[in-house]
Amino acid sequence: MPLDWSPLTDFLARHDRPLLMTHIRPDADGLGAQLALRDALVRLGKKPRVAIASKLPPRYEFLDPRREVIEDFRGHGEAFADCDGVVVLDTGTYNQLGDFGDYLKTRPVPRAVVDHHRTQDDLGGLKFVDTTAESTGRLAYEITRALGLTPTPVAANHLFMAVATDTGWFRHPNATAATFALAAELVALGANPTDLYERLYEAAPLARLKLTGVAIDRLKTRVGGRVAYTEIMLADYAATGAVPGDTEDLITFPRSVENVEVALVFIEQPGGGTKISFRARALDVSKLAERFGGGGHKLASGARVERPLPQVRDEVLSAVEAALAAA
Repeated sequence: MPLDWSPLTDFLARHDRPLLMTHIRPDADGLGAQLALRDALVRLGKKPRVAIASKLPPRYEFLDPRREVIEDFRGHGEAFADCDGVVVLDTGTYNQLGDFGDYLKTRPVPRAVVDHHRTQDDLGGLKFVDTTAESTGRLAYEITRALGLTPTPVAANHLFMAVATDTGWFRHPNATAATFALAAELVALGANPTDLYERLYEAAPLARLKLTGVAIDRLKTRVGGRVAYTEIMLADYAATGAVPGDTEDLITFPRSVENVEVALVFIEQPGGGTKISFRARALDVSKLAERFGGGGHKLASGARVERPLPQVRDEVLSAVEAALAAA
């Protein structure tokens, strides 16, 4: 059943300077939803601001090459004191918000959450969560329509990017007939799938490809080939010239190994700890991710653990093996 967007449209009507935020390590869905919603609000005479609480990955620099729209949120958020409301897009958990999470906890600013992930914290304020939506981009499209607007060609491009990437370019099970209908509408409104695909998937720096080679070389399997995993260490960035944002698609490779049911990528973090990406064909990995302080979708989740990679890897692999045995 479609969400009732009227409380959110009322919220946006009351706030002229909303801050639009997404999760750390922003992806195309979160960024696309932010930028499309900003486009709609600007057309209504609002003064929205778009921010991220971690670095903008190089692959998305084409969205705002001069950084005139996407701002960095750092520290205690003093630079955003003029914002009179917050809309958090594509996450509903504090551990995905970085420094911005502390800002939300300490400042009584009106807020709303728009998300499609199962795992949620209570961030306060309004909550609009549709776990049946294939992307937050769809939700941003629905908000735009609820505001009485038709997406502009620029916004349609952002929304198509969000929908296409969060469905693996329409390959994953969350791509439904409704997904293709929305994609067709967005193309009719001006989205350019060919250009987007080339920018996202066919313009990789050599350093990113070298890092991919490292990840593929380290691929291992467990449980008779039912589990595949790889890992990236901090030293790999200096060795290849890559940056942490270049790890975004590495989960594709363990998931592509024949007969694999669960794929994992372990990434040593610059600030300490280990990031884990989970993908599965049937097992509910969101429950596994939640055990390690993360969460997400049933078949695609993530977590970050403040312990060394070797220790985390062994703990997660044991948990995965136990979950497969129980299933």
